[in-house]
Amino acid sequence: MSSPKKNLVVFIALILSMCLSGRFEVRSTFAQAESADDSDQQIGDFSLAGYGERGKKTWDLSGKTADIFENTVKLKDLTGNLYGKEEDVKLTAKEGDFDRSNGRIHVEKDVVITTSSGAKLTTDSLDWDRSNSVVSTDDVVNITRQNLFTRGRGARGEMALNKMNLEEEVLVEFTPEIEGAAAGDSSEAKKIVITCDGPLEIDYQKNVAIFNNNVKVDREDSQIYSEIMELYFSSKDTKEAPEDATGDPMIMGNQIDKIIARHNVKTVRGDNITYSEEAVYSVGENKVILSGRPKLLIYSTDDFQAMGQ
Repeated sequence: MSSPKKNLVVFIALILSMCLSGRFEVRSTFAQAESADDSDQQIGDFSLAGYGERGKKTWDLSGKTADIFENTVKLKDLTGNLYGKEEDVKLTAKEGDFDRSNGRIHVEKDVVITTSSGAKLTTDSLDWDRSNSVVSTDDVVNITRQNLFTRGRGARGEMALNKMNLEEEVLVEFTPEIEGAAAGDSSEAKKIVITCDGPLEIDYQKNVAIFNNNVKVDREDSQIYSEIMELYFSSKDTKEAPEDATGDPMIMGNQIDKIIARHNVKTVRGDNITYSEEAVYSVGENKVILSGRPKLLIYSTDDFQAMGQ
C-alpha cells in the first residue's frame, strides 16, 4: 500500500496538471490536518513551479504550510517568483490563496514585491494574475524606484512594476540625490511633490507619468495647478540630464526633465499668479512657457524681474 505522503503528492500534481497549462513540478512534505473541517489535506513546505521552453523555469510559488481545499490552496508565509527575460520579480506575503481553477493568487498581510532592478511595492493585499503577469489591488500601495516615491489607493499594472495605474489619492515625491553631497546633507529643499485625485498612469520604460484631476505640483518656490499633467523623467542609466540654470551639481537617480500642465492651469510664485491653458516647465532651463491666452497677475516687481531672468 502506498504511503499517505506519496498519495498526497500524486493527487496534488494530478489536479494542478489538469487545471493549468504547461509543465509543472510540485513538492511538499506531509502534515496531518488539525481537523476534518479545516481542509481536505494539510501539507508543509509546499512548492509549485512552472516551466517554459527548453525546460527553463518561468515561475514558482512556495509556502511554509498549505491547506488543500476543493478549489483553493491556502498558503502561509508564501513566496512567489517570476523569471523574465530582462528582469526577475519576487512576491512575499504572510497569507495567500491559490485558485486551482485559473492559477490566480490572492495574497494578504505584509505584501511586498521587489524587482531585480531595485523597484519595490508594498501593500496590504494583492491579486496576481500569473498568466498575464498582472497585479491589482484596491488597497493603498507604496512604490519606490530609485529616488521616486509613489503612493495611491487602488492599483493595476505589470508584475515587474514597469507600468502601473493608480486609481485615486495619488502622491508622488521626487527627491534629488546630489552627487558629492556631504553626509547628512538634505535634498528636501529641492523636493518636488505632485498630488492628484487620480488616476495616475506611470510608465517607467517610457519615462512618463500622466496625472489626472485636481493636479498640484509643489516646489520650494512655486506651485502649479491643472487638470492634467505630464511628467517626463530620465534615469542616470539612460542619459545624462543637463545641468540646470542654477549650476546645481548633477542629480543622480531619476531626473525630472519636463512638466507639461494642461487645462485650467494656474502657476503661483510668491504673490504672483498666472493663468493659462497650458504651461511647459523645463527643469534644465528653469523656465516656464505659457500658452492658451495666458493671464498674469503681478504683485511684486522683484518677482517679475526674477521671472524674466
